[in-house]
This record gives sequence, structure tokens and C-alpha cells, in this order.
Amino acid sequence: MQSKHIIKPLAAILVLAASYPLCAAAQVQAGLPATATADPSGDGNSRAAIAGQSLIGQPAPNASLTTLDGKHIELASFYGKKPVYLKFWATWCVPCREQMPGFEKIYEKYKDRIEVIAVNTGFSETVADVAAYRTKHGLHMPIVIDDGSLGRKLNLRVTPQHVLIGTDGRIEYVGHLADRQLDAALEKVVTEKAAHGAVALAPQLAVPATLKVGDEVKGLTLETIDGKPLSFKPGESRALYFFSPWCETYLADSRPAVAQACKRVRIEAEKLAGERGVQWLAISAPLWTSAKELAGYAQAHKTTIPMVLDRNGEVFGAFGVRQFPTVVLVDANNRVRRVLGPNDRGLAEAVRQLKAH
Repeated sequence: MQSKHIIKPLAAILVLAASYPLCAAAQVQAGLPATATADPSGDGNSRAAIAGQSLIGQPAPNASLTTLDGKHIELASFYGKKPVYLKFWATWCVPCREQMPGFEKIYEKYKDRIEVIAVNTGFSETVADVAAYRTKHGLHMPIVIDDGSLGRKLNLRVTPQHVLIGTDGRIEYVGHLADRQLDAALEKVVTEKAAHGAVALAPQLAVPATLKVGDEVKGLTLETIDGKPLSFKPGESRALYFFSPWCETYLADSRPAVAQACKRVRIEAEKLAGERGVQWLAISAPLWTSAKELAGYAQAHKTTIPMVLDRNGEVFGAFGVRQFPTVVLVDANNRVRRVLGPNDRGLAEAVRQLKAH
């Protein structure tokens, strides 16, 4: 996204009165993670700062990553040995592209002292997209494509998002801009040593298996942006429309086919939602999106479909959604019946079959 004028089309439609949540400090005092309820709608730097509130000083997570070249990387293997610089980015992201020449220079400067890894977000990307970008721009640092799990652990909210992990395995910096602050943070992690050789590592939690067609949906509770809780109960068929409110506008130039698919599915979903027999939910990723912006989007498009902001990316993760738009159909027995991606047609027929099942 353009960090200086975040998603102009969205900014133009934010006409609802804002009801601001607790400030980050108040959330921490209340025992809540700062990013759990924060609802940023500012520029990329402020969003990254809020995302980092609950991360700074905390043990960094482990992650098993695979580069475009098939090399396996165990993130925790660097803790205690050298700092790590993770840069989340996307090929369709304008400031990411602007920062890439400088990022390559950073890699060349620090590659022997910092483990530099380019983490593609994996949203509306393919391996071919990322590989072609690497070749075109002559990038040499390790590049991995996130399946969403690392982004969830590190509160991914913007692109680019910089995460610096010190030699002691603790997160030292989260940012968005390629500026003097980033430069200073890089120099700081290079010169610091792990205190007394101690290495921190975040608890490794079991990752739930991604739901596939035929699997039963259990224990998943959602909440709409107006605070209405929703749970999966037998007897109701559901259509889950996964999207981002900037898909139609921001991707119009860099991913025109995706932008067109987002518009097509939005219009078709709204029409189908007016029919009985299936409960529709529109679920947005938290990347470059706040509840306030989502409410503005809903008002601008006069949508009647309840909106859900997947604040921690858990719902996207549960269904393994990485492409915009995606529709997941769940039958009355709470089993995943069908998954339709951006290139799939026949949504109306799939919904008809869901009703008949």
C-alpha cells in the first residue's frame, strides 16, 4: 500500500463516526495484547507501530520455512548466533517495490552478520509471480512465501512490515518505512550480544490442521464488526466470502484479474445473499484493514452481508485461504462442501447444490 496516503479509495468512503478503542498502553494495563483490540486506520508506520506494541521484547517464534530454491530454514536455529531481519512484502505492493533496491543493499551489507529473509505474504501470489519478480529485480537474499502462520505470529498488518530479532532471540523492532529508524535498529542488533548467552524462544503452539472439503467445522466462533457473535451450529448452511476491501481498487493495476474477480464475486454474493437458505458472511483479512475501514466499505457498497474482520488471521488460517476472493461453502452438518477460488465460476450453482444437500 502507499504509506503516505493509505488506500485513497478507502479513505474517501470512511464516513462513519469513529468510536476509538482503548489506546495501546491502556490495553496492556488491562492485560490485553495491544493488537487484540486496536483498530488502526492510519498510515503504514502507525499501523506497524501498533502491531509491534505486543511484540517488542518478546521471544520470537520459531518457524520452518522453505525458500524458492527449496532450501529449508529453521528460524530458531539463528537465535543465540546472529540477529534475524524478516521483511514481509508482496509483489503487488507499491512501497515494497520502492524499497526493494534498498533492501538488496541491506542484504549485501549485512548478510554475514544478520540473517536477512524476504517473507512474501502469500496473499494473491503464486510461486511463479515471486520467482519472476526476483529474477527481474536481481534479488539475492533468501525468499520464502508465508502460508500465513508466520504473519499471524508476528501481527502482520501492513506491507512492507520489518521485524528485527536480536541475537538473544527477542523481537527488537517492528516498522514499515525504510528510514533512519530502521538503519539505527539494524546497527543496534548487529552490535548487541545475547545477554549471558541466554536465548529466548516463544512457546511453540500446535498448529490446527487446515480444513479441507469434507471436514467438520468445530469450535469456530466469529464476531461481526458491530459486535454480534456468530457460531457454527448444525442446521444452517453458510457461505463464507473471504476478501479484502482494497482488492477491487488497489490491485486494479498490479493484479487486474484479481481485482475484477473481487468485484464479480462481491456483486454475485450480494445477490445470492438475498435468497433464503444460506447464511452469508464476508470475512476480511486484517492486512491494511481496520473495522472502521470495513464498515466504510460496507456502507459504500450498500452491502447487506454481515462483515467480519479476522483480526488475528485465524479464520483465514483455519480454511487455508491465501487468495482473494475465495468462497467456502459449509453445509447444514457443519462440513466444508466446496471451496471456490478467484478463477472459479458457477458460484450460484454451487450455492444451489448446497441448499439441496
